[in-house]
Amino acid sequence: MVTRAIKEDKTRFDTRLTKEQKLFFERAATIGGFRSLTDFVILTVQEKAKEIIRENERILTSQRDSEIFFDAIVNADKPNDELISAAEQYNKMLSE
Repeated sequence: MVTRAIKEDKTRFDTRLTKEQKLFFERAATIGGFRSLTDFVILTVQEKAKEIIRENERILTSQRDSEIFFDAIVNADKPNDELISAAEQYNKMLSE
């Protein structure tokens, strides 16, 4: 049986921190049970990025739905004969 390791394309992300920031983040990583500062940063930033993207997509979806809804109201077709007949029957039933 031959197993092959899957090689992922990776890239670097470098940043400069103050000493205080690094110590603060390391403390949070330790308290949070992360294996390393790198794991803490990657997982925390990834979760925040997902949250931001989800919220943005929700807003865009909501805006698109609103546009579709208001377009349907403003540019509604005139009622056809079947709809007029159904409305008349409904009104007749209410008046009885």
